[in-house]
Amino acid sequence: MSILEAEKITKKFKVDNKYIEILKGINLKIDKGEFVAIKGSSGSGKSTFLNIIAGLDKPTTGKIKLLNKDITYSKEEELSKLRNKDIGFVFQSFYLIPSLSVYENIILPSEISKETNHKRVLELIEEVGISNRKNSYPIQLSGGEKQRVAIARALVNKPKILFADEPTGNLDSENSEKIIELLIKLQKEYDLTLILVTHEKQISDKASRVIEIKDGKIINDIKQK
Repeated sequence: MSILEAEKITKKFKVDNKYIEILKGINLKIDKGEFVAIKGSSGSGKSTFLNIIAGLDKPTTGKIKLLNKDITYSKEEELSKLRNKDIGFVFQSFYLIPSLSVYENIILPSEISKETNHKRVLELIEEVGISNRKNSYPIQLSGGEKQRVAIARALVNKPKILFADEPTGNLDSENSEKIIELLIKLQKEYDLTLILVTHEKQISDKASRVIEIKDGKIINDIKQK
């Protein structure tokens, strides 16, 4: 069953009175429970595409259906509710709030949705391996620890789909490996659909399906496992 459908997606940006076409008519379907890696070199359009299918940006033309909802022209209020409840995000830059502790950063999405669950926060803190850091602040954490906090925060509202944009981009090779293994473990445990953008082959090789984008088009779509 498709959890996401992209139909004829294009994206253009205006630069110096000229339009640059970043995405050129992408079609894609992703099923529930898949681990999909979207790979491509810098400037290929992969992150732009991720932002569009995740409801963070609008396509110039085309249609996006996410969790059985056509979100192409949804209002920001509707998209905010969808992102808060049913979608999790993990980004390269972590986006933790400096003035909040680890615990407070993780619980924040559930407080926004008025479904605060302290027990779940503590379970996630333990599961991602930062129990000894729950009262620490972002400035006191390593890069790997920050990403573990971001992953726990992304999962606190029990999303159906998790988007990860270069989640190891700011990490060394050892922490990169640990974070990817953690994401794979949690994806299986929570039966998540995981869509991950990367330019690293050693990461995309771990996915069950690899979508390769070049010059705004899908050039390969390979099922690996």
